[in-house]
Amino acid sequence: MEKYFKIFLDGYYGYWNYLKSEILYPSWHNYFYWLVGLSLVVWLLEIVFPWRKNQPIFRKDFWLDAFYMFFNFFLFSLIVYNSLSNVVVEAFNDFLGLFGVTNLVAIEVATWPTWAQFLLMFLVADFIQWNTHRLLHHVPWLWEFHKVHHSVEQMGFAAHLRYHWMETIVYKSIQYIPLAMIGFGLDDFFILHIFTIAIGHLNHANVKISYGPFKYILNNPIMHLWHHAKHLPEGSHGVNFGISLSLWDYLFGTAYIPNEGRDEPLGFEKIEEFPKTFWSQITYPWLRKKK
Repeated sequence: MEKYFKIFLDGYYGYWNYLKSEILYPSWHNYFYWLVGLSLVVWLLEIVFPWRKNQPIFRKDFWLDAFYMFFNFFLFSLIVYNSLSNVVVEAFNDFLGLFGVTNLVAIEVATWPTWAQFLLMFLVADFIQWNTHRLLHHVPWLWEFHKVHHSVEQMGFAAHLRYHWMETIVYKSIQYIPLAMIGFGLDDFFILHIFTIAIGHLNHANVKISYGPFKYILNNPIMHLWHHAKHLPEGSHGVNFGISLSLWDYLFGTAYIPNEGRDEPLGFEKIEEFPKTFWSQITYPWLRKKK
């Protein structure tokens, strides 16, 4: 138990020092300033080339989404997630050790070219995230958490990171074992991570981009707008579940773009009753059951 407590404290102070370094010492490998920079660039695209021209620059819930963006990207890890996840991973490895398992790697790809490892990591991670996203829509108790993301009524870049912190736990937990079983030799996932953030920002932005024939591979703002549409096919639990790639939706029959959908209402039934503040939204999935 003492070992786990030390890991917890080390994780907390380690992340605190990391976050200070991110803010105080800008560099090309700095997530904080890349997030700020990408956000400003995509926001500028929204201002100069708005798809919904009557949507204000500071749209509904703009500042709430901006807070979610930094909370989910940095503050949640600082408060508890980084330390707790370190403890859980160590405990899981100790549990495997009881059965003589010291290495989860089942597929060794470290000798592959770097580009091939990046491509495999991207495809595997995105496919897992696509399936996890479907679960968030199909499993009722998970949907109650995912409602936070779908409570956006005017789409904009920062809506990308408006989500309940439980989603981080769900996504990371489901991804951990499959990705741990592939022996990647990559030392730097930075470029891949920044690319996925940029795609996510654009998917939620008030811009019209379809990528031409590449729309069957890459997710895009038109396709993702329909994912957030209030009115979907009857009996549907959702459509267009792609994170970075639209490929999975076209392959597995969940793609749905009946028209351009520029002015399609967003959200879900009775969205007007959904909480409007950060604290009330993140406590909603538990407190709603007591009403």
